[in-house]
Amino acid sequence: MTGRARIVLWLGRRGLNEVLRVPGASIPGVLAPTIFLLGLTSMFGAAARLPGFTADDFATFIVPVGMLQGAAFSGAATGVNLARDIERGWFDRLLLVPAPRLTLLAGIVASAALRSLLPSSVVFAAGLLIGVPWPGLGATALAFALVMGLALGLACYATTLALAFRTQQAAPLMQMGGFVLVLFTPAFAPEDLLAGWMHAIATVNPVTYVLEGARQGFVGDVTWPRTWPALAALGGMLALLGSLAVRGMRRTGR
Repeated sequence: MTGRARIVLWLGRRGLNEVLRVPGASIPGVLAPTIFLLGLTSMFGAAARLPGFTADDFATFIVPVGMLQGAAFSGAATGVNLARDIERGWFDRLLLVPAPRLTLLAGIVASAALRSLLPSSVVFAAGLLIGVPWPGLGATALAFALVMGLALGLACYATTLALAFRTQQAAPLMQMGGFVLVLFTPAFAPEDLLAGWMHAIATVNPVTYVLEGARQGFVGDVTWPRTWPALAALGGMLALLGSLAVRGMRRTGR
């Protein structure tokens, strides 16, 4: 178990090294959600005045959305990096390591959870700078924990695509999955204000529950009835997407 843990830590550290050695690669994942936050707040800030809007301020309402977008970018980047390693032959050498495929997968996706802290922290800080109230220590910790969990799930999704296509040309598919899941939630308006088809999709979208869990403290208080659906939805996503990634790892090289 100690040897396996060291492999996971080593692979996770390798993924994080890219942030330090190639900082430009992290810029899109940091800038995009921050620009969305600032741009949408300036354009649609008056939406908070609509009857039935559950927040007094539009920026406060969408800060958690930007944080989850950062998780989506981090998860997709993990898949793109894996596809690059496959193209260069490094991944084939990694498979020679005397360790279970599950251990290798855990190390590959572990960096996504830690990398997601960079864009989500920038979005969070930008929100505070434009006047979003501090949600409290507990709410902040919960929001970042859900961000890291979502990044893990989307990293598993992107890894599955990387193992299937074995090329960086699949990057748009990796990015689209997280983007669509976050977009089709009550991202920019409360669920009761969404149109019929948007409301229907948001209701069955598991990321909706993750977003509502992350919004606690920003909008309303932290409560268990809003927390456990977020944890359950995230657990289901990790189980499904993780099993697909494990299946792809086990079939690789056979």
